[in-house]
Amino acid sequence: MADIWFYHLTASPLERALPTLLSKTLEREKRAVVMTGTEERIEALNTLLWTYDAASWMPHGSKSDGDPEMQPVWLTSDDENPNGAQFLFLTDRAISEKIADYERVIMLFDDRDHEAVAEARTRWKDWKEAGHKLSYWQQTPQGAWEKKAES
Repeated sequence: MADIWFYHLTASPLERALPTLLSKTLEREKRAVVMTGTEERIEALNTLLWTYDAASWMPHGSKSDGDPEMQPVWLTSDDENPNGAQFLFLTDRAISEKIADYERVIMLFDDRDHEAVAEARTRWKDWKEAGHKLSYWQQTPQGAWEKKAES
């Protein structure tokens, strides 16, 4: 069973939260797949991860870059794990049928998207019934993460 963490974005957008979470993943010497809703979003995140901080470097790639086995972070809109990732990041309401294949699943959803919030509640219920270990994290007004619930 996967350890699933729900990250409720209330103070900052995905574009600010994701690079920080991916950096922490790489610090733990884990690999990540970031699953998006569309191909266009992959390109936007690809650019973001090259430019979000001039003082850092986030190794990553997508289909357009090739060599997935060489990429610690893989960006995709497909339900795939070509880089042998232990962590799956679900963004833009992406859904995976393979969550049990990962050590940890991180679902990020924006408070301003009411459908995404409702969908997160449904997934919580479904994944809890399936026996996964769940944690719910919400941003403070300053952007820090605070654990609000677990199951």
